Amino acid sequence: MKLQGKVALITGGGTGIGEATAKLFADEGAHVAITGRRKEVLEGVAKVIVANGGKVLTIAGSVTDEAHVRSAVEQTVQAFGKLDILVNNAAIGEFGKLLHETPDRSWEEVLDTNLTGVFRFTRAAIPHMLGRGGSIVNVSSVAGMVGIPKSAAYSSTKGAMLALTRCLAIDYANDKIRVNCVCPALVDTPMAAEAIADPVMKASMAAAHPIGRFGTPEDVAQMLVYLASDESSWVTGSVFTIDGGFTAQ
Repeated sequence: MKLQGKVALITGGGTGIGEATAKLFADEGAHVAITGRRKEVLEGVAKVIVANGGKVLTIAGSVTDEAHVRSAVEQTVQAFGKLDILVNNAAIGEFGKLLHETPDRSWEEVLDTNLTGVFRFTRAAIPHMLGRGGSIVNVSSVAGMVGIPKSAAYSSTKGAMLALTRCLAIDYANDKIRVNCVCPALVDTPMAAEAIADPVMKASMAAAHPIGRFGTPEDVAQMLVYLASDESSWVTGSVFTIDGGFTAQ
């Protein structure tokens, strides 16, 4: 097992990439804490993990709430004794609007969740990794690397995550805290469900990926296991595309 004895905290762990990652981490031997806004959804994921012999803690709340963030980290450490891995996965989308059509509220909501939420959780987690090391993995998007139409707010937050990842990797390298980032293209998750439900749009978007299909949450989770594990002990400050060839065109 690649994560035997590790303790991981995963934000947005109730659905999509977060759900797949929580289940796979547990299968690989990690004790897992998952956060998200809907308690019942988290409990559904936990039930599967426990049925498979894993250990899991569910902590409902929002990455926009500083009190929840600090409590989630503290509860994880209290339950499992330490914190080795943080996966910053929680995010919301904001698509279909040109910049001049985007109201302040929408911009601020996306920024607060997708970027400031990463800042909050990372800030709370790092003190528990100082002196013993750890791995932080940020889930960004190809939207942070290339231009995606009508997604200025979302893409801005995802692009900023790349810069944040590199800065943190440099700042904490001597503390043996590794920080890396993954950038998936279109993954079949609830965030993409509306677009995928349209047959014409689905065919068009699949064709944009040279491999000929969307990603699955499990595709991304496999990369996250590698970056969380000791197999990637010489990897930090790196950005990995998981995109079916989307950005190679």
